[in-house]
Amino acid sequence: MSSTANAAAKGLPQQASTKNNNNNSDSLTKPDAASTVPNFRGDWVLFHPVYTSEELKAVEVLHRAPKTFGDNIGYGLVRIARTLFDFVSRYRHREIPKDTTMTLEELRKGGYVLDDRGWMRRILFLESIAGVPGMVAATLRHLTSLRLMRRDNGWIHTCLEEAENERMHLMTFMTIRQPSIFMRALVLGAQGVFYNLFFLSYLISPKASHRFVAYLEEEAVVTYSRCIEDLESGRLPEWSNIPAPVIAIDYWRLPPDAKMIDVLYAVRSDESTHRFVNHSLANLNPSTDVNPFALREPDMFVKGKKPGFERSESEVYVQESRKLLHEKESTDGQAH
Repeated sequence: MSSTANAAAKGLPQQASTKNNNNNSDSLTKPDAASTVPNFRGDWVLFHPVYTSEELKAVEVLHRAPKTFGDNIGYGLVRIARTLFDFVSRYRHREIPKDTTMTLEELRKGGYVLDDRGWMRRILFLESIAGVPGMVAATLRHLTSLRLMRRDNGWIHTCLEEAENERMHLMTFMTIRQPSIFMRALVLGAQGVFYNLFFLSYLISPKASHRFVAYLEEEAVVTYSRCIEDLESGRLPEWSNIPAPVIAIDYWRLPPDAKMIDVLYAVRSDESTHRFVNHSLANLNPSTDVNPFALREPDMFVKGKKPGFERSESEVYVQESRKLLHEKESTDGQAH
């Protein structure tokens, strides 16, 4: 939410009156439920959340059980993709035996944990592919809006924000390590295949496509949570004292002395945002419904602890956002 909208939100009631909001918690609709918006500069131009230290720790590993045929197809495809991705990145993540006396080297040789090169290889591949769905969705919705000569209801911008955010993840980690020629070739092939398959998928069913992305982001949250766990438990000592790249400090407004662990927490929060947004969009009618995040987004105490909005919750959130906008316009009119 913009700083002006945030200011306008002060003093307003916390919940819109609607027939569908009886079971909604205040945190879903409170006027100030949005992360701080940064001043834009650098290699990006679109909105992205900047998180408080409390928000960074609020993210939980969540899973939304599939409910429809499309949900099951999307989740099944993600599980297949995860298996292939684990094989490519040599990632097994076997459960470490309790009370083990194995050294770190033995844990790595046994496939229980990854070393720094293994984690970086996995992250670079993940982020090079993760920026595809948002751009595909934005492109197709843009063309649909032009072709039908009608408004898009705010979906295009959110999809573009997701694509740019994932690209910034890649740019951040590439300042630490450049991918090999083999990795670049692998990405080239995977990106070409994935782009075209997702393009066709979105043409057939935008709802199923957003659900697929949401399940993909669930896996991303799991991956970064495990990486954070390894780093904080001393199983990734190579990254313990690495300073955060300048691009990361600037992008997420991290403190000047931020470390790699701070970057991982910020990236995980972004992935949780994408998980929440795509699950929410998958619950809407893509042809008629308004994107509830066109004007503002909830904070991580919602996005990090809830898979997504149901359609009725999105309706309440849109009504509240419109109310905030109306109040701001009224205040501005009185000021003049």
